[in-house]
Amino acid sequence: MADPGLWGLFISSFISSTLMPGGSEVLLGYLLMQPEYQPQVLLLIASVGNSLGGIVTFIMGWWVAIRWPLPQPEKKNQQRALSIVQRFGPAALFFSWLPVLGDPLCFVAGWLRCHLLLSLTLIALGKTLRYFLIVFAFN
Repeated sequence: MADPGLWGLFISSFISSTLMPGGSEVLLGYLLMQPEYQPQVLLLIASVGNSLGGIVTFIMGWWVAIRWPLPQPEKKNQQRALSIVQRFGPAALFFSWLPVLGDPLCFVAGWLRCHLLLSLTLIALGKTLRYFLIVFAFN
C-alpha cells in the first residue's frame, strides 16, 4: 500500500471520524473517478480508516470516564449524544457516520462504557454502510 492516494484516503477517513473535522467523502469521490483505483479497495480503505477513527473516539470516551469522571458531558452535542445513547444503547452507534452527531455518539458510548465488542461492531457497520452508499452512487 505505497500509493499516496490510498494513504491519503485512509488518513482522511480516520481523521474525519475523530473529534476533528474532515472531508473524506470528497477524496473518496475523486479517487472513484480515477481509473487506476478499484472501488472495492477504496471502500475497504475508507471503511477501515473511518472505523478505526470511531473506535479511537470510543476509547477516548472510555478513558476520560476513568481518568476524569464527569457527572455529565459539558458540550451541547455530547449532551445530545448522551440522551440518544442512554435511550437506544449501543444500537445508536450504527448512526456514528452522521455528521456533527456521530463522533459524539462514539465518545459518549465509550464514556458510558457500553458493551465494547457490540459497540465496535456497530461503529464499523454504520461507517462501512455510509462509504458503500457513496461508492454505489459513483458507479
